[in-house]
Amino acid sequence: MTAMTTLHSLPPDERDRFHRFAFGPAEAPPFDRIHHAFQAQAARSRDTPAVEHEGHRLTYGELDDRSDRVAAALVEAGVRPGDHVGLFLTRSAHMVVGLLGVLKAGAAYVPQDVRITPPHHLDHVRRTAGIDVVLTTSEHADRVEAATVIALDTLPHRNVPKPRVEPGDTAVVIFTSGTTGVPNGVRVTHANLCNVLLTEPGSLGIRPGDRVTQLLNIAFDMAVWEILGALSHGATLVVRGSSAQQAAETATVLISTPGLLSTLDRSKCPDVRVVAVAGERCPQPLADDWSRQAVFHNACGPTEVTIVNTVSRYDGRALTIGRPVPNSTVYILDEDLRPCRIGEVGEMWAGGACVTAGYLGNDVLTAQRYRPDPFLGGDHVMFRTRDLGRWTPEGELEHHGRTDDQVKVRGFRVELDAVTSALETAQDCVRATTVLHEGALVGFVSPATVAPDAAREAVARALPYYCVPTLIVPVDDLPLTDRGKVDRAALRALVTVA
Repeated sequence: MTAMTTLHSLPPDERDRFHRFAFGPAEAPPFDRIHHAFQAQAARSRDTPAVEHEGHRLTYGELDDRSDRVAAALVEAGVRPGDHVGLFLTRSAHMVVGLLGVLKAGAAYVPQDVRITPPHHLDHVRRTAGIDVVLTTSEHADRVEAATVIALDTLPHRNVPKPRVEPGDTAVVIFTSGTTGVPNGVRVTHANLCNVLLTEPGSLGIRPGDRVTQLLNIAFDMAVWEILGALSHGATLVVRGSSAQQAAETATVLISTPGLLSTLDRSKCPDVRVVAVAGERCPQPLADDWSRQAVFHNACGPTEVTIVNTVSRYDGRALTIGRPVPNSTVYILDEDLRPCRIGEVGEMWAGGACVTAGYLGNDVLTAQRYRPDPFLGGDHVMFRTRDLGRWTPEGELEHHGRTDDQVKVRGFRVELDAVTSALETAQDCVRATTVLHEGALVGFVSPATVAPDAAREAVARALPYYCVPTLIVPVDDLPLTDRGKVDRAALRALVTVA
């Protein structure tokens, strides 16, 4: 299929708007390796605060030197360009040091929060990514299994030469829930990150003197935006401790999910000048509230298209997900992969520089979701996001839900069917279903004699912690539609009534 073939279904004036709307601006990022942007800032301002966490501070010079030591230790441990190194710890200055050390060694880091990630999930990540070396801290070392475990807080302070290795293409591997509930590792390249983080609007206008909070789970792709978005532009990364509110109160830039942002008291965050949200649908009242004091960006995009691939600066009117980021494309296509007319709802496919390098060890799924791009041609591929959207007459994208039952909870992707299957393994459970209600998972189990705690524990045993429903509702029978499917709308109404 060629671009001419697929565009033939559109009237001539629609073809012109397809090209104007679907293609982001062309802009060359200033670096082709994301840690080189950090190193340029460190060379320019060694005494500028780079990281703060619970009273501890590292300057850009100190962070640069410490990450050089980590890189040297990794090379001595046998890490080579293109390898995957586990970053199994939690939010801390050590996390940032380790992350940069991995990149300087030419490898890709694979982040997991060791405090809350179940051992079987860590084991799956380690095996799938082929991880032989894991960076952690002495506090968590006994929870980590790998051929080589390096505790970052025990590395000696020594002078090492600057790393001189040829970096691999992959920068980070993000594990995100797959269609069966089994996490898939997405290979995000340096080129992907440089394209979104070092160009507008993804760079968010971050500059030296800014304070960017690190609020999110380190295994979540938006944490990459927080961490490397701050350090590549000379800002101070404020890593949260136990309180997200406390970290946000000194921030000038917030990158968050709408759910987390809604828990913050804006009146106590007087210096915030820029806010960016993604990961789930943003309620307009939330955008209205924060846009009273800050430039508010609403963004969208699954991990496979590098954190976000569309961004909108909210103007107080219609809340959209905006336009494609530079060097990227978004196509609204029908089931036959033909472009929809402007204003028609179709499935969003993403192309260009945002498209990641596919799934680790899953060529079948990669072939299903990553397809040849007939509009860019050549070796370009486009990614099937499974998001539904449409273009406004002004060329802005509106989000219209999902093509499947995949939802976002606290920024993590969750398959409702996977949660349902886990619920049905609970003792005495015959049937179950799961719905998303006001941003939280609600599980319904039948018959009504099923113990809610048993159902919750069944999910916790089988799936990551963020898949566990907030509420379990035992019912005698699950209501059905006229086609014999579970009527989820009726169940949501039941929760509202209750």
